[in-house]
Amino acid sequence: MTHPTVLQPGSGPIRAAEYLPATAGHVLWGRLPSASDSPVLTIDPGTDVTIDTISHEGVMEDQGRDPLAYFRSKGVDGDGVLQDAIALAASDYPRDPAHDGPHVVTGPIAVRGARPGDLLKMTVLETSLRVPYGVITNRHGKGALPGEFPEGPDNVSVFASAIDDGRFGTFPVAPGSDRSVRFPLAPFLGIMGVATASPLRPHSVPPAEYGGNIDIKLLTVGSSLYLPVQVPDALAYVGDPHFAQGDGEVALTAMEASLRVTVRFDLLSQSDALAEFGAVAGPLAETSEFLVPTGLDEDLDVAVANCVRASIALLEARWGLDRAHALAYLSAATDFDISQVVDIVKGVHARIRKADFDV
Repeated sequence: MTHPTVLQPGSGPIRAAEYLPATAGHVLWGRLPSASDSPVLTIDPGTDVTIDTISHEGVMEDQGRDPLAYFRSKGVDGDGVLQDAIALAASDYPRDPAHDGPHVVTGPIAVRGARPGDLLKMTVLETSLRVPYGVITNRHGKGALPGEFPEGPDNVSVFASAIDDGRFGTFPVAPGSDRSVRFPLAPFLGIMGVATASPLRPHSVPPAEYGGNIDIKLLTVGSSLYLPVQVPDALAYVGDPHFAQGDGEVALTAMEASLRVTVRFDLLSQSDALAEFGAVAGPLAETSEFLVPTGLDEDLDVAVANCVRASIALLEARWGLDRAHALAYLSAATDFDISQVVDIVKGVHARIRKADFDV
């Protein structure tokens, strides 16, 4: 994570030789790529790409669809507002607020040679704060406590600042208060995915087997996400940048704010994927410490069950546990965390310590 200066399109440090700005023609707003989409960039496996992402906060219709005015009202100077966000909000992009999601995604990126049955590995190499601020919002009676929050007729969006060279976030404990709360920042991408095999672009909110809005906060620098390829060349994308999130994401959003990220795109053939992980039906994350299978469903109980099944299958394939011993290990040694409960499809992820099997 670098010093939180304003990273306008094409300005500031760009780590990789391949750079994908979030400018017109490189983004989708409210929908995710499908089999009918054409790539905006084509790369070979093993390539690093630096990608700009745009937070949806400040560009939405209920915030005025004018990020310059919105963030100026929060005390941000005009040159501190991202030009690509201003351009997107001012464009005639055909987003339908009644039927499309809020998220802006950059891509899709074609990875040559990827075929259905393979696994695409997306490794986060670097995250840089594009701006030193973000927004945490509770809107439209959504979140973990619908009907209780927002407490009144208005949507609530809390403006938060990045401080101490981007190591912490802060905001007042109440409007106008001179007291503040401070919390550590851990930037990650809420959306990492591959195109669906359907010709129709899926809604950006619910995650699925192709990834999308999985909101797993473990996917910080050094972590990887494995996704089962759905269409030739994978057609990968990223978006929904966060500066910080608690598991559950209970208000509705995390600290939403734009990032510049560098991601490496690797490819595991179907045979290599089976040998390393077994059959992977949905997103699988990996950190330096954990393997992180996932479970998804609109019913949280079913999502937990799906995550347990995925974890058992991984333990069988990777380390040779039988199903009974795999379940016993999971019960004794593995945390099952709620990724989020606010994206229609709930997410659960398990943290399986790799070191437990280095014996």
